[in-house]
Amino acid sequence: MSTRKADAGEDPAIESRADLISLFADGEKPRERWRIGTEHEKFVYATSDHHAPSYDEPGGIHALLMGLTRYGWEPVFEGDKIIALEGPDGNVSLEPAGQLELSGAPLENLHQTCAETGRHLEQVKAVGDQLGIGFLGVGMWPDKTRAELPIMPKGRYRIMLDHMPRVGTMGLDMMLRTCTIQTNLDYRSEADMVKKFRVGLALQPLATALFANSPFTEGKPNGFLSYRSHIWTDTDPHRTGMLPFVFEDGFGYERYADYMLNVPMYFVFRDGKYIDAAGLDFRDFLAGDLSVLPGEKPRLGDWSDHLSTAFPEVRLKSFLEMRGADGGPWNTICALPAFWVGLLYDDNALDAAWDEVKHWTIEDHQRIRDEVPRLALGAKGPRGRTLQTLGKQILEIAGAGLSARARLNGAGDNETGFLDPLREIVASGKVPAQRLLDRYHGEWAGDLARVYDEMSF
Repeated sequence: MSTRKADAGEDPAIESRADLISLFADGEKPRERWRIGTEHEKFVYATSDHHAPSYDEPGGIHALLMGLTRYGWEPVFEGDKIIALEGPDGNVSLEPAGQLELSGAPLENLHQTCAETGRHLEQVKAVGDQLGIGFLGVGMWPDKTRAELPIMPKGRYRIMLDHMPRVGTMGLDMMLRTCTIQTNLDYRSEADMVKKFRVGLALQPLATALFANSPFTEGKPNGFLSYRSHIWTDTDPHRTGMLPFVFEDGFGYERYADYMLNVPMYFVFRDGKYIDAAGLDFRDFLAGDLSVLPGEKPRLGDWSDHLSTAFPEVRLKSFLEMRGADGGPWNTICALPAFWVGLLYDDNALDAAWDEVKHWTIEDHQRIRDEVPRLALGAKGPRGRTLQTLGKQILEIAGAGLSARARLNGAGDNETGFLDPLREIVASGKVPAQRLLDRYHGEWAGDLARVYDEMSF
């Protein structure tokens, strides 16, 4: 999730509805300026007993952040607490229960993305070895209850933790017990954004299936392959879901702004602190009638903050976020941006992907989304095709898109190799969660502690 560094003293005031739309329009870039941003989270655990370390304990999260400063990362404070780091490779931040996230820098190609990921993992492993902590690459804590998890000292998380139980049964699980991989991509125009949004939203369940990696809850199988994806179905109906309006005629920047104006607020950031505005209406804020800040109107930074508090499968800011994948091992961190870049950054690939999904109905989209958490590649699309069959076709399209980009590394290799883990998954029909379940019921003999040996970075 986003980390605010400080109030922006020169942040422009919102004067009209056009200012809301401008944030999206200002994100438009010509193709040569398109970049790839990759975010990935991992669970932090003590190697001695696998507990999730608190912020302040010896060898805990604070010590981890401080240890990373030796690599040139600069601390970001909230009050007197270090809650993030910033540097050339982007930002390192904390999720609510201490999950560690790298929000990578905007990069030109996937070779750079994978190198960035490798640098980050080398750094955290080196610091972790000294502190006695490790890093687990799965989509959900396999063995922790909510009560066993610490809370990080970030003001926005306290507000969200208080609000989540009012609107859904699994919001706390989302915050405390899940990890994801995410890809952020650019668009050149409103029409380009719309097409990418629609393809991304339609195929997000396929991404969820390919990366499904959360089959355990509190020490035993939970009946799902992506329980992380299931959690989103009862987190907060106002700010999650498949967004059917995206597929309707007339969708664009204004329609998305209308959606966000209907999303209740969480907070306002002022003077270095988060003010609880949970459940309040951003339209009241625009009118100067927000009860917690009477007479004050929002600035563009407040709108940007508000955009970060909706959690649909695809999210629009000044770029598009692909949000459907479980956390996983190193090769999947590189595979997710490869999947989406191959589909969305080449016009022929984008057209071919749209041809595969443009006839799907809203009911098709929702049914597939509902089936995927349990069935993954076994879920069926229109005409009875399984997502495994669809996945083979979509990966061919993505591979062609990456080949057409012709972005080579020093050895002369293009970017298509980053899709290899996904090609193996669709060929076998077994997603990561199914492989974990096979080991749990087989060689692990029900000993879930073995997951720390096999799924740590």
